[in-house]
Amino acid sequence: PKEPSGSLSADNIKIKKEVANAFVKRKKRSSPYEWYFEYYKSPMEQMHERCENFPPCDYLSDQVGFALAYNRFFG
Repeated sequence: PKEPSGSLSADNIKIKKEVANAFVKRKKRSSPYEWYFEYYKSPMEQMHERCENFPPCDYLSDQVGFALAYNRFFG
């Protein structure tokens, strides 16, 4: 079953779940703390992301450091 263009359709590409699990493994979590930290970021990490997403802050943080750059734009 080829399409008129000569390429295979994505609908025709199927693999069994057992085969897929052989090369796609989910990371196992050993404690509730790992679940928590995966979904909730620390305030410092949120500040870093806010600065990285604002190009002038990101550029200035490379020049003078994160703390000064963050305080300059969001402080």
